[in-house]
Amino acid sequence: MAEHTEHGENAPSPTKEIWRTFWILLGITTLEFIIAFTVDADNYKWTKVGIFIILTLVKAYYIVGNFMHLKHEVKSLIWTIILPCMFVLWLVVALMVEGGYIGFERLFFTK
Repeated sequence: MAEHTEHGENAPSPTKEIWRTFWILLGITTLEFIIAFTVDADNYKWTKVGIFIILTLVKAYYIVGNFMHLKHEVKSLIWTIILPCMFVLWLVVALMVEGGYIGFERLFFTK
């Protein structure tokens, strides 16, 4: 009688996937620290902020995909989670801009 395996014959080991994710997250975090301590914040402030936002989104993708098991779900479930988050992010940005929180006048029209 053939042995029955729960994950199939060619399924990757969950331990290998966790370690792979760990090393990717460690590499991204190391890159963030290098950027934080080497890039001049006075001259490249918005570039630095943009890099941190992109790297944070990449880290969030790996955390949500692997540790919250969203990577193996159907696309409709993924979109029901991502789409409301995108709308909330849009709402926060819109409220900050309309409320004058960012203060473009202070950034560009200082005396």
